[in-house]
Amino acid sequence: MEEGNQTGMVLFHFRPFSKLPEVQMLIFVLFLMMYLVSIGGNMSIVLTIWINRCLHTPMYFFLANLASLEIFYSSTIAPLTLASILSTERTVVSLAGCGAQMFFFIFLGSADCILLAVMAYDRFVAICHPLRYTLIMSWQLCVQLALGSLLLGFILAMQLTVLIFQLPFCSSKEISLFYCDVLPVMRLACADTHVHEATLFVVSVIVLTIPFLLITLSYVFIVDAILKIRSAEGRHKAFSTCSSHLTVVLLQYGCTSLIYLCPSSSYSPERGQVVSVVYTFITPMLNPLIYSMRNRELKDALRRVIMKLVLIQTQEAL
Repeated sequence: MEEGNQTGMVLFHFRPFSKLPEVQMLIFVLFLMMYLVSIGGNMSIVLTIWINRCLHTPMYFFLANLASLEIFYSSTIAPLTLASILSTERTVVSLAGCGAQMFFFIFLGSADCILLAVMAYDRFVAICHPLRYTLIMSWQLCVQLALGSLLLGFILAMQLTVLIFQLPFCSSKEISLFYCDVLPVMRLACADTHVHEATLFVVSVIVLTIPFLLITLSYVFIVDAILKIRSAEGRHKAFSTCSSHLTVVLLQYGCTSLIYLCPSSSYSPERGQVVSVVYTFITPMLNPLIYSMRNRELKDALRRVIMKLVLIQTQEAL
């Protein structure tokens, strides 16, 4: 009978946050607000950088790419999660639908982490080799690094997703999370998953550990270069260009490492639920706020764009 179920239609459904409708509605409102702030904030950064020619530099090019990734990354998870929370009945997801969500989650999340390492390299060149910055960080190299982040993320996501969804799933199952993540889905398989867990660990090392080590190495050289700057104003200016990036790095890598770099045997659905909310809803919402608040050039550009829009609206009203 088990063998027969493996070849039939396999449907997944997500575990609800609470059995109380009032709590579910509160969670829906909070998640919807965070999603809208995330989309609005990241779109504002992309449009501001695109409109202002003074921000057409490698640093802001990578920031615009990061904000674009965050928009698609959030949209991979949030709509289905919100629909699932709002629904009075179980929202079922097909095997193909679950695979598609997992693929885009891994693809965009991996590209996001790799791009953060690229941004650290950009800051390293800007601070440690300022006279050669424009020569080293040519637009050709910037485009290649951005596309390379996407390509590596795509390859890793494709391999891991195909490997996992070759596993047999015996029947309809409850995913102990609010989206199709790797570990909760693997736990529903009716087969040995040691090879798949090892593959996930290798992918996690490539996406999290290696980029984080490169970021750490870059900041060792950056801090050393900043300490050699004689003027306090120069040190403050150099540090201010890195502080927002470093804050985002600590948020992104800190949360994801708690899930993907820990032994799979120690995985806790309850802890996974809480940590996943942080890096799927809270972090994408905070990133644009961190960059806009701690980066003076971007803050001034955003203010000019808002004032221009207000002026246009006022003229139209008159």
